[in-house]
Amino acid sequence: MKEDLRVTKTKKLLYETLINLMEEKSFEEIKVSDICKKALINRSTFYSHYSDKYELFMELINTLKLSLFNSLNTNINNVNTREYFIELISILLNHIDDKKNIYYSILINNRNSIITDIILDVVSKDINNRITNDKIRTNNIPTEIVSKFYLGAVMSIGIEYLESKNKYSKEDMIKYIDKLIPSNINL
Repeated sequence: MKEDLRVTKTKKLLYETLINLMEEKSFEEIKVSDICKKALINRSTFYSHYSDKYELFMELINTLKLSLFNSLNTNINNVNTREYFIELISILLNHIDDKKNIYYSILINNRNSIITDIILDVVSKDINNRITNDKIRTNNIPTEIVSKFYLGAVMSIGIEYLESKNKYSKEDMIKYIDKLIPSNINL
């Protein structure tokens, strides 16, 4: 069933309002009344969609997770492991850049680890699927070790990009990664 356009617009407004408020103060300090006041909606409208601010936050997080998952699913045309990881990091940086206000307000301003957990989960599943489904040889290294090794690098690059506040461009980050991953990588 297709969602009513008014409902979609209201939910989008509530997401954006919550993100904007989280740029100003911590999630714990935000009240439903703050969200309603800033969004210019009645509390009854809010409560017709969500039982509390936590439900709104979790829906926002799940939407972000699905968006990242869908973005990573486009990484299918790589010839080798090196190309896969460079493209994976590129997709992650693009996703962060496209949704920078969300990532920044939740991860940096609020020090909320849920974003980190989501990125870890989605990227880890993508890497594990790539290793398993493409039958990439791991040279007798357990799959979970290979996965965690690359996952740590991908996460660190994503967080550095976000925290550096435009110190490095996406293009620079990809150029650095291209130099760091050897061309003869052979898992």
